Parts: sequence; structure tokens; C-alpha cells
Amino acid sequence: MEISERQSFLLRKVIEGHVSLDQPVGSRWIADQHDIPWGPSTVRAELARLEEIGLLEHPHTSAGRLPTDRGYRFYVDEILAEGGLPVPRKSVELSDMRREVDEAMRATTEQLSQVTNLLALVTAPPIETATIRHVEVLLMQPQVAMVVVITSTGGVTKRVISYDEPIDPGLIDWAGSFLNEELGGLDVGSRLLGSRLADPQLSERERSFLATLAPAFTELVETAESTLFMEGAARLVSEHRFQELSQLASLLQVLEHRRALLGLLRQSLSEPSVFLRIGRENEAPEFSTLSIVGANYGLARRNLGAVSVIGPVRMDYPRAIMAVRQAANELSRFVAEVYDE
Repeated sequence: MEISERQSFLLRKVIEGHVSLDQPVGSRWIADQHDIPWGPSTVRAELARLEEIGLLEHPHTSAGRLPTDRGYRFYVDEILAEGGLPVPRKSVELSDMRREVDEAMRATTEQLSQVTNLLALVTAPPIETATIRHVEVLLMQPQVAMVVVITSTGGVTKRVISYDEPIDPGLIDWAGSFLNEELGGLDVGSRLLGSRLADPQLSERERSFLATLAPAFTELVETAESTLFMEGAARLVSEHRFQELSQLASLLQVLEHRRALLGLLRQSLSEPSVFLRIGRENEAPEFSTLSIVGANYGLARRNLGAVSVIGPVRMDYPRAIMAVRQAANELSRFVAEVYDE
């Protein structure tokens, strides 16, 4: 869409004024700004033109104008093309975190929500990207054992196995040592897991016992659930930042349907840079009154997840984009150290 430099400048003024004032912006208010060299009549004519091409809307005859979803999109695309994003007033900082990815993602959502005053979300890396760090085999009762698997990302899974007869405590101790020695460092989804558990050099008794423990490792990918870290819902709701109750209802509906949210955020994994969906650009009806700004984090060779914020369409997009990008970069640096890449 081609618009003049003056129209582009005035569109930006309307959007920034609306974000700041939370009300329609009139031509006289714009003309009174110190950096506007045109009178109210010129401004009014240009705003009318922007309304004609669908970048602004006029909710009431006597009211000022509001940006449409298309207007916000044009504004954001121009800002991204210019590269003039603001420096975050406060950055996400993970340098003091332990080497636990779960804790780093939780800290990222908390800090990002504080920086943007929006709902912050981070999707966890797929379990198959992790390696086995440590295994514990524990005797819970004479006929009950538990296998604990700790992955390189800090994830912990447990499986309890019952037996018809009491278990030899010596076999429990041996299995713990063997599994750490043979499986430590292997990818969670590696085919080598099964072959090492069925090593022909082991005795029949050892192989039989390992076979009962095998599902704790071979089914790890299938049984693991996608994890979504979320922070800031209470803050966003309490600040009354929604123009209509329908927007608030949409947000609450989103929070109740995490699967749909995970599906939407997975789409961002194929995006080369910032992932942005404004209002009705979202295909799912429950997202049509909300905007999503996200960015990928991960390793040099593959994306592992997404960092994002969700809020009303009337949001400070430059600030949100910069904050999300910085948080994604910081989380990428952190996971690269954990994955030793």
C-alpha cells in the first residue's frame, strides 16, 4: 500500500496518541502537537484519506479516529523496516541462573511481563532435543521400583514399576550405575537407547530387569507434554487495558485453552525474525481481538521454542517487539551454554 510521507507520519501520530491516551485521536489534537507543521484542516483531510484506504476508522461522527488492524500492521512494518526500535528500559537477565532451562524460562516470563505489562509466554524446547543427564533407580517398596530421569534441560520424569516378587536391592543399585554409564549423554529420542538396554553381554537376569525399566526411556518422547510458561495474566486484566469486554473475554478464553495457544506459538518456529499477528490476522476467532508478538529462541542450527507477549490490539508495539527480541536472544544464549554449543 502506497501512502505519502505526510500520511505515514500522521498515521504514526494517531497510533502513538491512541496507545498513550486510550481514546480516539482528533485532528485538532494532532495539529496542536509541537512537531506538526500543518493546520487542523490539512490534518483532517489526510486522516479522512487514511480512513478511506482502511488504515483508520471513525467510531462516531464527533469522535476522533482509531487505527484499524491494517493501520497497526502498516505502522509496525514501517518500524521494522526502519530498524528504529527503542532500547528496552529493563532487559531480561539470566546470567545468574543455574543451568536449568525450566527455571530460565520461568524467569524469562516473569521479567518479560514486568517489562511490557503484557501476558508473557515461553514454550519449552521439545523433549527430543534434550539428552539424558542423570538416572536414579529407587526401591520404593519390596515389590515397587521408581525410575527418575533428569534431562539436560532440567526436566524430570518419573515412572513407577510394580513386580510380582520382591526386588533384589543389589540389582537396583547395579541398574542405577549401569544406566548412568550407558545412557548418560544420549539424546532422549536416540535409537541407541533400546540397543544398550538389551546389550547381549549382560546376563539374562540383568537384561530382564532392564526390560521392565526400558519404557521409562524409550517412551520418554511420547509421554512428555509440551510445556508452556505463562506470567502476567492478573496484571493485564487488572489494568483495564481492553476497549471492550469482548477483548477481556477473548483473553480469558485463550488462557483456558492452552493447546490452541501452543499451536499458535509453534507457527512462529518457522518465522525468520519477529512473529506478529494483529487482531483479525489471527485465524482462530478467540484471538481476533488480541495481538501476539513473538520471537524464536534456540541454537545456531535449530529453533527450540518461542518467546512471546499477548495483549490488546492497542499495545506499544515497538516496545513489545524490542523486549521480546531481547528476551529471545538472552534465552538463546542461555540454552546454548546448557547444550554446550
